Amino acid sequence: MIQVCLVKDGQLLTGGEELLQEEGRKWIDVLHPTEEVLSRLAAHFGLHKLAVEDCLHLDQRPKLEEYPNHQFIVLQGFTVTGKDVCELTLHEHHFFLAQDWLISVHELPFAGHHTVVRRVKDDPQGTLIRGTDFVLYMLADTLVDAQFPILDAFSDELEDLEVSIFEKPEKSHLQRIFAMKRMLVTLRRVLSPQRDVVGLLSRRGIPNVHEKTTLYFRDVYDHLVRLYEQIDAGRDIIGNVIDGYLSMVANKTNDISKQLTIFATIFLPLSCIVGFFGQNFDRLYTPGAWYVMWASIVALPVGMIFWFKHKEWL
Repeated sequence: MIQVCLVKDGQLLTGGEELLQEEGRKWIDVLHPTEEVLSRLAAHFGLHKLAVEDCLHLDQRPKLEEYPNHQFIVLQGFTVTGKDVCELTLHEHHFFLAQDWLISVHELPFAGHHTVVRRVKDDPQGTLIRGTDFVLYMLADTLVDAQFPILDAFSDELEDLEVSIFEKPEKSHLQRIFAMKRMLVTLRRVLSPQRDVVGLLSRRGIPNVHEKTTLYFRDVYDHLVRLYEQIDAGRDIIGNVIDGYLSMVANKTNDISKQLTIFATIFLPLSCIVGFFGQNFDRLYTPGAWYVMWASIVALPVGMIFWFKHKEWL
């Protein structure tokens, strides 16, 4: 059976030093790695110093590197820290895979690891038959599948945002659009190289990966392809939402300009009438002239308003 050893902050939570010395398949999960712990593991299992150095420096690109007695694999994923879907936390996981042991190293706790630990402990015989590479598959699968709820929430919010923009565009909408666009760029930057890494694991002939396990990695690869397609679709929709926002703002500006033009057109004849009757002629101050002036001032704007409505300009 596969023995599970959990290490946190340099302390063995389960198992012990004797577990490292025992024969058989092992899975060692290291949370909050320290240089001391990784140095001990490197001395015991023959880990390459370049791979150990990568574990101590985060922000590595997803990759697969082959060393004489093991493979070094870097996979990444995201979780949402709060209610805002754009507030993502990057989870970077490093794996050392050999025929009889697997070492997983990560800085932040991840719910998928706890699920896999329970599964391995509940079904040790089934895991024994499949090997350490199958444990790696389960870890990669939980890491990738955790991205689907994030993109689903993103799609729902994007649809609501699109509806709100067509009802009444606001400046805050544009800020939210660019925040969501940056989120998609971040997801794409991680998932694009990760798809290539899992694609390599799904091929036959990779050391320490059995032929039966490649079928499972192929399923993870399909999930990454689906995620990538969702990201591309989201980018297209965001582009359409931006165009819609700009069109709505332009239409609103045109409506305002049209209304101002109509008001200016209404008051233009009135300015002419007032200027005409304001001339310094004695005959313009007769009672009949005053009636004509006031009738023109009232009748002309009202008549123009009805005419504009008849033409559907107002």
